[in-house]
Amino acid sequence: MAKMQLTTFIASLILFLYCSTLLTNASRETVCKDTPYPLFCSSILPSNQSASIQDNGRFSVQRSISTTTNLLSLVNSYLQRQSGYPQYTIRALEDCQLLINLNVELLSDILQTIRSANTLSSSKADDIQTFLSATLTNQETCSNGLDSVSSPSTLKSTLQASLTNGTKLHSVSLAIVKHGWAPNTRNGRRLLTVPEYNRKRKLYTIGDNVKVNKTVTVNPDGSGNFKTINAAVAAAPNKTDGSKGYFVIYVVAGVYNEYVILDNNKRYIMMIGDGIGKTIITGNRNVVDGSTTFNSATFIVTGKGFVGVDITFRNTAGAAKHQAVALRSGSDLSTFYRCSFEGYQDTLYTHSLRQFYRECDVYGTVDFIFGNAAVVLQNCNLYPRLPMQGQFNSITAQGRTDINQNTGTSIQNCTIKAAESLGSTKTYLGRPWKEYSRVVYMKSFMDSLIDPAGWSVWSGTFALSTLYYAEYSNTGPGSSTSNRVTWSGYHVINATDAANFTVTNFIAGNTWLPGTGVPFNGGL
Repeated sequence: MAKMQLTTFIASLILFLYCSTLLTNASRETVCKDTPYPLFCSSILPSNQSASIQDNGRFSVQRSISTTTNLLSLVNSYLQRQSGYPQYTIRALEDCQLLINLNVELLSDILQTIRSANTLSSSKADDIQTFLSATLTNQETCSNGLDSVSSPSTLKSTLQASLTNGTKLHSVSLAIVKHGWAPNTRNGRRLLTVPEYNRKRKLYTIGDNVKVNKTVTVNPDGSGNFKTINAAVAAAPNKTDGSKGYFVIYVVAGVYNEYVILDNNKRYIMMIGDGIGKTIITGNRNVVDGSTTFNSATFIVTGKGFVGVDITFRNTAGAAKHQAVALRSGSDLSTFYRCSFEGYQDTLYTHSLRQFYRECDVYGTVDFIFGNAAVVLQNCNLYPRLPMQGQFNSITAQGRTDINQNTGTSIQNCTIKAAESLGSTKTYLGRPWKEYSRVVYMKSFMDSLIDPAGWSVWSGTFALSTLYYAEYSNTGPGSSTSNRVTWSGYHVINATDAANFTVTNFIAGNTWLPGTGVPFNGGL
């Protein structure tokens, strides 16, 4: 009897262990089936324990950090032996170094947030989905820059292989974290009734609800605190200083031939000029002369919480120089009010994270609003201008690469009219730069320059079924949807769908825009 009981016990134990293994595998497969790379996901998640979706999310983010750190070491090793490299290769590597460093920081912040929490507030969940979306954008931007590298011959292939592996990991992390913690805040949030926050002023003054730490003045004549914008930026506190409130830089009227960079250490800077066409920051970097698109910008900001008011940002390279950015923003919770962005191809680079533009002017030709931020342009003027001979204009080229990214371009209550000398140039609302490109036009005026088809292809049938392009309640002679494209990814939407792309629902602007003093409309 004892022998029989022992045999039964062993058989039961074997059955239990077998069933446990099946449960673990089933659990892992359940988690992985909702990711873009289910087989890759199954190959990296642990199989020796029955883990919750949150456990798997934490594990995946940790793997993402490890892979990103290794990639950064690889890029650094190439930069250390850069002697003899072409200038473009060095710039592409420096772009990657910056972007991958940002990813290490973003992923570390994400892990810190989810390390011991199985539930998160809506705002925290939105943060981690936004940060993981940005890590994918940073990977893609690094990869795009390397595409044009030809020397040394093995550099591109080695780095691209590591980037591909990292991108898959970040994509898996985003999918798991989105399902494990983040509510569907981009396509299912209910419409909220939000009053218009609209305190218009002839001159911008800092309201009582805006916290200010210090104010300085830039004036080239020496009567201010600094003669150059870069000197004022250098004097701003770093993020480790623990300062509270905005560091306000008032830039008096004038033309500033400066390339300005506010890196990730320079946070919550408010820069105020004397108005469009009065305070002008200008440069002419471009890809023809050796810059990458990413580092061609006249003005670059990545530090969190930047606010720009009453300034013109300009790139004068011209249409013949192709990609030449006036402003690039990778600043989370950044805001631009009554600013002008002037260039030709790739004028305004809304690179990543959450951004808002109000009452701004944007001039350009090919893909002149592009990037992969979650961005709303509200009450702005968009001015397509004359491109090179043989080119057509595309207002947007949105760069969403992953179906789980909470990114896209929302254009609300804007006006689209021809700039000077546009002539009969074909002009489209957008074209799909990346596979899941997402752009929505809502309640905007479209003049007759918009081609009846509305949207243009990028190459053949690429992304036509995976993109999301939508129009809602637009007006003007170019707004008719009767002859629009018939792609499965194009939609004429109703108010319920359009509400997902408002300031409140798309970028959670009602939680952070009041602190900027900039007016906004939270709803439709």
